[in-house]
Amino acid sequence: MTTPAGLDPRGPRFAAVLTTIVFVIVLLTGSGWLALAQAVIFAFGAGNPRWNAFALVYRYLVAPRLAPPAEREDPAPVRFAQAVGLVFTVVAAAAFLGGATVLGTVFAAFALVAAFLNGFFGLCLGCEAYLLVRRLRAA
Repeated sequence: MTTPAGLDPRGPRFAAVLTTIVFVIVLLTGSGWLALAQAVIFAFGAGNPRWNAFALVYRYLVAPRLAPPAEREDPAPVRFAQAVGLVFTVVAAAAFLGGATVLGTVFAAFALVAAFLNGFFGLCLGCEAYLLVRRLRAA
């Protein structure tokens, strides 16, 4: 069976909900190690959004129980958003692990807000930034 072109848009939203939970825990505990684990998840997603851990959970445990998506989305903006999340999360992890808890808290909080907006409202800030960069390059 081949994978259809494009992403099921519910997959990145599902991943964003799980990411929101991770960042809430990071902020409550100040765990740089958990932030680092989330960074690894973002790294896989930046390479291919279908292969981050949360996307795999969605694909194999959630999607089979749902009707097929009405439409699919371009993976490029999601890849870009995962890369932006990776940068914020690496800074947060390094800050927490290095003892700069204020910096870690700020970067984890920004990542939390972005994940929350995507997961609960479908507003992907990284995807919007990707589209803005493309428009600016075309101008």
